[in-house]
Amino acid sequence: MSGEQEVERHDVREDGRRPPRAVVGSHRIEEEMFGRVFDPKILRRIWAFVKPYRRQVQISVMSVLIFTLSQLAIPMIIRYAFDVGLAPGAPAMALYLSVAAFAAAVAVNYASSMVQERSVGKVAENVLFDIREAMFGHLQRVSQSFMDRTEVGRLMSRLQGDVNAMQEFLETSVVSVGDLVLLFGIVGCMLWLDWQLGLLTLSILPVLFLVRIVWLPKAREAFIAAHETNSVTNGALAEAIHGVRTVQGMTRQTVNATLYADKAHANLRTHLTAAKYAQVLVPVVDTLTGLSMAVVVVLGGAMVLDRTLDVGVMVAFLFFIQRFFDPVRSLTMQYSVMQRAMASGQRLTEVLDVPLTITEAADAVTLPDGTPASVEFRHVRFAYVPGQPVLQDVSFRVEPGQTVALVGPTGSGKSSTMALLHRFYDVTGGEVLVGGHDVRRIAKASLGRQIAMVLQEPYLFTGSVIENIRYNRTDATEDQVIAAARAVGAHDFILRLPQGYDTILTERGSNLSMGQRQLVSFARALVADTPILVLDEATASIDSHTEQDIQRALAVLLKGRTGLVIAHRLATIRNADRIIVLTGGRVAESGTHDELMALGGHYAGLYRSGHASFDDRERP
Repeated sequence: MSGEQEVERHDVREDGRRPPRAVVGSHRIEEEMFGRVFDPKILRRIWAFVKPYRRQVQISVMSVLIFTLSQLAIPMIIRYAFDVGLAPGAPAMALYLSVAAFAAAVAVNYASSMVQERSVGKVAENVLFDIREAMFGHLQRVSQSFMDRTEVGRLMSRLQGDVNAMQEFLETSVVSVGDLVLLFGIVGCMLWLDWQLGLLTLSILPVLFLVRIVWLPKAREAFIAAHETNSVTNGALAEAIHGVRTVQGMTRQTVNATLYADKAHANLRTHLTAAKYAQVLVPVVDTLTGLSMAVVVVLGGAMVLDRTLDVGVMVAFLFFIQRFFDPVRSLTMQYSVMQRAMASGQRLTEVLDVPLTITEAADAVTLPDGTPASVEFRHVRFAYVPGQPVLQDVSFRVEPGQTVALVGPTGSGKSSTMALLHRFYDVTGGEVLVGGHDVRRIAKASLGRQIAMVLQEPYLFTGSVIENIRYNRTDATEDQVIAAARAVGAHDFILRLPQGYDTILTERGSNLSMGQRQLVSFARALVADTPILVLDEATASIDSHTEQDIQRALAVLLKGRTGLVIAHRLATIRNADRIIVLTGGRVAESGTHDELMALGGHYAGLYRSGHASFDDRERP
């Protein structure tokens, strides 16, 4: 059964009807593709990365030209050997000279080829390294809004697949210069040796050009389609891998496999079509090569017999014809390489050109490190999508050393306030101030040293426990790391790990329990030693037993710091200096626990129901 038939079988239920197709994960959004064969803008951008290595490029071009000249010289030397060195009565020195010249040409050919291969390979690898580094560095600085709407799989496709396409282009582009020189050099040599036989040999070239005219538009379309389906397939694969727990929890394996099979088969079909067009000219060129050689053998042989053509000239023609179609074949294949490179270059530059909407002001200030700082939201308005406000005229102030808790229904804007504080996004209106300065006027590095965040699901990186704890402060000593782990209650369980603090954590720290991961993230925040601490529902996913350890760790973390706590459990916020209730993106209530209970509003209803996530219908 073919792959397509297998997909069809899964798509049909026992009653003969097709099940409703899933929308989630279907990747219906297609990516715009560009694929001009020659795009000066893309080449200028690529040249910016090649320019630092222009000396090596010059060496490569020179070696390619020398290699090409040696290839042109060899048939001419053979012609000399036949017509002069082997001619009746010719001096022996003429033959020895031919052999020496031939050996010298072969040696030069070999040496120049070695130099060209090494220099081109080195330049290509260095340029690719610089492109990857530039893309990675740029993606580290783009705004969260870009990352929110961009699939990781498609970014990975650009960082890997498109960069590899550029590598192929860089490695063959210098060779293409040699191919062009060789092509015109062979034409010139054949016309110089015998212009009539040369023109007759070249008379079959219009057939090749006619084939190319028909072939080029269809090939371009096929190459673009292959790039597009490859990107969509990579995006679907990345999404399925990241969401495997949800997939298994909702028993969507069969549905997702069918959806992925659709994309994989579409990708297979487009790549098979692209491969077909990439190879279609090869047999055409081979056939034309055979016809040209037949013309030279038949007509050139007759001319030799009539003594109107030297034997050496005919032999040189045969060598030139064989060489002539090599650059034609190479340049034909180079078209597909350049086609992919232009499309990939466009996609790479699109990433590099993503605007940095969160930029640093020219007069940005640097806040003093380690000094408790106030936090103030002053008439803040914010929307992820224009016309759909998330925060509307939100104002509150947290004094240095105070702990303020934020509670409210899902979508009320709690996490958005934290994102604005760290300037992951810029406000639509109003101001967010740290230490009396608008965050838009604070140097990014300085703002980062002021704030530590602990999220509901802590993100740990692949590496040792100690490396994760000092992630924000790589200069922290081992004693400081251990002291922080002791303070938050993580030291004991870390020592029980196979290699203690040197235990390697897997991706996202999945070889630790949720509570252990959270304690490690608390230790990381403590080592960072920032004056402002943000806890975004840091106890939401913790069991009751672990919560006691977390509460003790929180007390240590918040001591002497300006704390903002998004609360899920009331035990976390009851002793906060102030509790702010957000509903509909606005501040609905504000006060201490006792004051809000006496008020009998949103917070009182929340407390009586025993939940920290409520909606507007839960008023008492």
